[in-house]
Amino acid sequence: MKNAYKIGPMARSLEVSAAEPGRDLAELSIAVVAGLGLTAAVLFLCVVPLAGHIAGGRDFISYWAAGRQLVHQANPYDRQAISQLEHAAGLDARAVLIMRNPPWALPLAYPLGFVGPRVAAVLWSLLLAGCLAVSILTVRRLHGWPRDPVRSHIHWLGAGFSPALICLTMGQTALLALLGLVLFLRLHKSQPFAAGAALWLCALKPHLFLPFGAALVAWIVLSRAWKVLAGAAAALAASSALAFAIDPQAWGNYAAMMRSPLLENEFVPCLAAALRHWLWPHAVWAQYLPAAAACVWASIYFWRRRARWDWIANGSPLMLVSLLCAPYCWLYDQCLAIPAVLDAAYATRSRLQIVVLSLMILAADFELCGVKVISPLWLWTAPAWLGWYLMAAASRDKGMEPVVKTGF
Repeated sequence: MKNAYKIGPMARSLEVSAAEPGRDLAELSIAVVAGLGLTAAVLFLCVVPLAGHIAGGRDFISYWAAGRQLVHQANPYDRQAISQLEHAAGLDARAVLIMRNPPWALPLAYPLGFVGPRVAAVLWSLLLAGCLAVSILTVRRLHGWPRDPVRSHIHWLGAGFSPALICLTMGQTALLALLGLVLFLRLHKSQPFAAGAALWLCALKPHLFLPFGAALVAWIVLSRAWKVLAGAAAALAASSALAFAIDPQAWGNYAAMMRSPLLENEFVPCLAAALRHWLWPHAVWAQYLPAAAACVWASIYFWRRRARWDWIANGSPLMLVSLLCAPYCWLYDQCLAIPAVLDAAYATRSRLQIVVLSLMILAADFELCGVKVISPLWLWTAPAWLGWYLMAAASRDKGMEPVVKTGF
C-alpha cells in the first residue's frame, strides 16, 4: 500500500534553510560576473570617444573602411585600398581587416563612411550595446520576468558573458545577429512576418546558423509558417536591392575576396577549422563536414519533436550545436549562445550549476587578459557552453518533488 504525504511548513522551512548557502553563492557568482562585465563595458564606451587609436585598432574599422569605399563608389572588398584606409586610421601596419559579411550587409556599413572613424566608432559601439541590452531583456521577458531571488538576477549573466563583451569591444556584428535571433524567438507566434524580417539580422552571419536553419526550414514547411518565410524573403530582397543600388559589382567582388588564399588558409579557433588544419590542411571542403553532419542531426532532431516543437526550449541546443559545428566561428560569435545559456540557467534547479557557469565565464574573462582571439586555446569555449547546457537541462526536472511518496 502506498500513501502520499505533503511536505509540511516545517519541512519546507528546513528545505529553504538548507538551500540558503547555495543560493547565496549563486547570487555572489552572478554579481561578480555582472560587475566585471558591466565595468568593462562602461569603461570601454567612455574611452571610445576620447582615444582615437581604439577606433582604428579593432575589427570595427573594417566596416568603416568598407563604408568609406562605398561612399567614394569604390570596391569595399579591395584589400589594398582598405589597408591604406585602416592603417591611416590607426590599425597595426602588419594587419588588414576585410568586411566578410555578405553584400546584403553593405547598407549597414554605408552610413559609417560619411563620418570619421572616431565618430563612427562611437555610433557603432552604442548600436551594439543597445542590441545586447535589448536581447538580454527580451530573453528575460520570454521567461516571464521571474521573481525568485536567484532567477530574477540570472539575466545579468548575459550582460557579463565573455563572448558578448569581446564582441562589443571589437565591434563585430554578431550582436546584431543575436538581436535577430531573440526577436525571432519573441515574435514567431504573435507577429510571424516581423519574426521573419528579424532573421535578416541572423543572415549577417549565415554560417553560424546552418543546423538551426535546417530545422527552421523544416518547421516553416511542416507548420506552414509562410508569413515567417515572407518576412525573411522581403527583408533579404530589400537589403540586396539596396546593396545593388549602392554597389552593382558587390557580389562579384565579394566572391573574389572569399576565394582569396589568405582567407582559405586562415586558422580560426573552432572545431571545424581545427579538424581541417590538423587532418586535411589543403581541403577547404573538409571545414564544412561538421556543419553538414549537424544539419542532418538537426533535421532528425526536429522531426522527432515536430508535434510539440518549441523554439525557445528546442531551439537552444540547436543554436549551441550550430556554433560548435560552424565552418568558422570566433569567440565573439559565441554571444549567440546567450539565449540558450540563459534558458538553461532559468530552468535548472541546481544552484551549483549557476556557480559553474559563472566560473566558466570568469575563466574566459581572465583568458582574454593574455590570450589573443586567434589562439587555439579558445577551442574549449563552444564545447563548454554546450556541455554546461546539457548538464543544466538534465537537472531542470530533478530536485525535491512537491509530494513525497512512501511505500509500506
